[in-house]
Amino acid sequence: MADGLHGLTRLGRATRVSYVGLAWALRNEEAFRIEAVLFVVLFPLAFWWGETGLERAVCILSLLVVIITELLNTGIEAAIDRIGSERHPLSAVAKDVGSAAVHISLLQVPLIWGLIRFS
Repeated sequence: MADGLHGLTRLGRATRVSYVGLAWALRNEEAFRIEAVLFVVLFPLAFWWGETGLERAVCILSLLVVIITELLNTGIEAAIDRIGSERHPLSAVAKDVGSAAVHISLLQVPLIWGLIRFS
């Protein structure tokens, strides 16, 4: 291992840097803040909306997909911005595809919740 950490020490560091990443996204990414608020609001509704444990789990998972996708998109954007500020077609593609992934993740929430509620 490049960092020389093993076992619980490595797990502890990985957990710590994960929370650093979440905090950074909350402070610096408006889209992430909006999606986090939606998560906080909709999470309790999943327990009312779903009739079974599986339905509740799927509703919650659909919300987590949005959060995960936004974090990955933020990472892609940061890496592209780190490379340089000049315009490049592949940089635009990377950012546009990441944005499309977030958009699709957002679309799946009402689809899944609607299918669970109205099926």
